[in-house]
Amino acid sequence: MKEDFLHYVWKFQKFDVGSFYTSNNENLHIKNQGSHNLNSGPDFFNAQIELDNQLWAGNVEIHIKSSDWYTHGHEADAAYDNVILHVVWEHDAEIYRKDGSVIPTFAVKKHIPKPTLEQYQKLFSKEKKWINCENDFDAVSGFTIENWLERLYFERLQKKEKILLKELKDTQNHWESLLFRMLCKNFGLKVNGDSFFSIAKSIDFSVVKKCSQERQDLEALLMGQAGLLEGETEDWYFKTLKTNYGYLKHKFQLKNEDVISPKFFRLRPPNFPTVRLAQFTMLYFEQENLFSKVIAAQDANELYELFRVNGSEYWDTHYNFGIGSLERKKRITKSFVDLLIINTIIPLKFCYAVQQGRDISEEILKLASDISSEENTIVKKFNSYREISKSAYQSQALLQLKNEYCDTNSCLHCAIGNSIISSEMKRSKN
Repeated sequence: MKEDFLHYVWKFQKFDVGSFYTSNNENLHIKNQGSHNLNSGPDFFNAQIELDNQLWAGNVEIHIKSSDWYTHGHEADAAYDNVILHVVWEHDAEIYRKDGSVIPTFAVKKHIPKPTLEQYQKLFSKEKKWINCENDFDAVSGFTIENWLERLYFERLQKKEKILLKELKDTQNHWESLLFRMLCKNFGLKVNGDSFFSIAKSIDFSVVKKCSQERQDLEALLMGQAGLLEGETEDWYFKTLKTNYGYLKHKFQLKNEDVISPKFFRLRPPNFPTVRLAQFTMLYFEQENLFSKVIAAQDANELYELFRVNGSEYWDTHYNFGIGSLERKKRITKSFVDLLIINTIIPLKFCYAVQQGRDISEEILKLASDISSEENTIVKKFNSYREISKSAYQSQALLQLKNEYCDTNSCLHCAIGNSIISSEMKRSKN
């Protein structure tokens, strides 16, 4: 038994119908269970109860055993002076206020419907599962899941917003610089994300703006900061960029000691850091004031057009310096742009709107709904239970569900978990 379950039972009043009594045999009528407090202090604020027809208003504290009150030191904490009811699974000790009066105790063990308890125990059984509700997931109503996924998606955006605001502060509230950093990071994908992020952070954005007037200067800047222009080779383009970088490094007093070296190992050639940096260069060379354009974009097609770029002519026949390949335009693919929209553009648009006091939830949801679902192990596993993820907002929501609820056994805070427990109770009554 966990306190979380008792919180759930009290919050949603999952009791058998009947008369309730406290441990001192006082008739108990629950008029209002109060509001759930997720911070320090009593578990529920502003509850209302009747004890032998006397109305009481105050707070409710919940424990597995009554004696936990003393184990947690509440008797010496003024924050608990206004507790009017102690809700427990098992009553094993009387609890007193500072003035010596008894705090009423309600033992819920015999008042919880058997099906509710059985379903709770089934969810948290020790049997190894990918998610606790995998045997019941397919039976949950589509309406419940769809509404929950929408809420989870915005939970995930709010989590990303905190990361963006921290980074924004580091840029002295420069939104263009923030976009540059986050886009650069996501151009590196999973393998080189940290490396590309360190490259972006090693360059003041004012330097980027100056170098973006000349494509070769900007490419030399990024390749050089990445450490990709070190050593010697007979390749003419490598020599040109290296010369440019030497000039820029001296002019702008650039340093790259803290840059994480990008990796080539086990990457497909189109994802080589050289190719991705070349594409990133062309994006900032061709798209002036990119941040304003991104914020103004209303749909995915506008963003696809913005990111419709490829590397310079040299990269048509190369994946790395000095190593030729069959001629092929290194164009950014639609699937790659989708990842940029999901992981950079939408979180940034959401964060910017929140800071301006604007609600663009509908615009964000439509944009994410117009992008195909991501394909990863988590999404595929959920889809094996039922075909659920068809768009990016759903796949992102499923990541939030798995990481923040399933993996932490937070089923009682999950709409799907609540639905499963409630459905068992309804079935038993029918």
